[in-house]
Amino acid sequence: MEQQIFIATGALFGMLAIIFGAFGAHALKRVLNDDQLKSFETGVKYQMYHAIVLLILGFNPEFSSTTMYWCFSLGIILFSFSIYGLVLSDAKGKKLKLLGPITPIGGLLFVAGWAAIVFQVF
Repeated sequence: MEQQIFIATGALFGMLAIIFGAFGAHALKRVLNDDQLKSFETGVKYQMYHAIVLLILGFNPEFSSTTMYWCFSLGIILFSFSIYGLVLSDAKGKKLKLLGPITPIGGLLFVAGWAAIVFQVF
């Protein structure tokens, strides 16, 4: 997979993590309770961690793989974005429960991405 795709995707997810983090810390602080805010922050942290991983992989194309790219990219979308949806819908009193089972699938994709890195080493 092309190096530029890893870097652009990582940069985009990183940029969005900063925007969502600021949004959560300022605009949502008045709307969310402490547990909701903590969950939202967890989504932002995991998004940023994996955005950085995508950047590192992009700058090491001889080491990265398509599997790693898709595991981390889809992991961010399914894990972090489902948390955002759950928290925001819960704050409005209409929790989208269908997003609940999606979050752990994103987490499993993160685990698979990290496992792909381990396998690449050996």
